[in-house]
Amino acid sequence: MSVVFVPERLRGKAEVNQETLRRLLEENDQLIRCIAEYQNKGRAAECVQHQHILHRNLIYLATIADASPSPTAD
Repeated sequence: MSVVFVPERLRGKAEVNQETLRRLLEENDQLIRCIAEYQNKGRAAECVQHQHILHRNLIYLATIADASPSPTAD
């Protein structure tokens, strides 16, 4: 199960911290490896399932990045 999956009733209430981001990046790394392996084996159905999870994770990370304040240049 993806660390990004949060039930609807809990969305917007979770605190994003470095540990959560680290776990998500590790999960994305594993997903990419699985996708590549499935592609090499010609297993398209499994590949698509993992691509959907990876896409959801990337959208989640982009949303966090967009909502984060930009560091100011000195």
